Amino acid sequence: MDLDAYVGERRGEWNRLDALTRRRKLTAAEADELVLLYQRAATHLSVVRSHSPDPILLASLSQLVLAARSSLTGSRSYSWRPVARFFTTTLPLELYRARRWWLSVMVLSVLFAGGLMVYFAEHPDIVAMFMSAAEAEQYAGEDFVNYYSEFQAQNFAARVWTNNAMIAGQCLASGVLVVPVFYILATNLFQLGLIGGMMTGSGYGSTFFTYILPHGLLELTAVFVAAGVGLRIGWAWIAPGPHRTRGRALAERARAGILVALGLVAMLLVAGVLEAYVTPSGWPDAIRIGIGAVVWLAFLGYALVVGAAADRRGESSELEYAKTELPSA
Repeated sequence: MDLDAYVGERRGEWNRLDALTRRRKLTAAEADELVLLYQRAATHLSVVRSHSPDPILLASLSQLVLAARSSLTGSRSYSWRPVARFFTTTLPLELYRARRWWLSVMVLSVLFAGGLMVYFAEHPDIVAMFMSAAEAEQYAGEDFVNYYSEFQAQNFAARVWTNNAMIAGQCLASGVLVVPVFYILATNLFQLGLIGGMMTGSGYGSTFFTYILPHGLLELTAVFVAAGVGLRIGWAWIAPGPHRTRGRALAERARAGILVALGLVAMLLVAGVLEAYVTPSGWPDAIRIGIGAVVWLAFLGYALVVGAAADRRGESSELEYAKTELPSA
């Protein structure tokens, strides 16, 4: 093929297409002409690509075709509507659908941690296997409280946010294997039970709960949600249910888990702010604990009430894409 002759013969059409593409407003006839020239240019690009190694010509013609395509489909302006829908519908809907998992994990974990606290409080000799009496007194009397004001508030908030996000992420990511979730939960609950039992047995129980509850209610719930959703993902391939393959069930649950993970980022950020600014604030105990309780109850209402309402409306958490019919080239 004589490339120069081919290009020269169609240069006029390309120039006309370029001119139409640059116009902000087109008449009906010009719009029809733009569609026709776009289809021809796309065909020309295919021919040139298969016969010519000239990168400059290919780049120029590709840019022209892309510009014409963009002119036909229009540019999408950014909208906050998908973000608003995520927080008002998608996230609470997925939290509600997974409620049996994370509520069960929450109840069992609280019972387990509470049992450990009682056990360690009544058996100081067992606590002594992990720390000496002097270390326990130092930690309960000073270090535990000082931990919350050791760093500047904004740095401390970022630190606990990333740490808790790591724990929640591990629960979600390892959910497909099931067993690691129980290990992660047991490890963290054991530490909580040991510290709580040690401080309670040493006479610092009120200090422990005063400093844990303002942020811990929401923080621990976020971890329980992550663990519950992670176990839900793992159960999908163990028992996919009727009319679903294991692969499909796992993909569906994993997708839902990703949506919840995005929500947990915001949830743990709030918990980090509470831990950095409210817990060590020095405000009266009732106010600090009350703030934590109100935020925690707000989350439960958001997940169970707002989520239930979305479920009753038959809402879907599927992403909605704007579909545009493109003229075939």
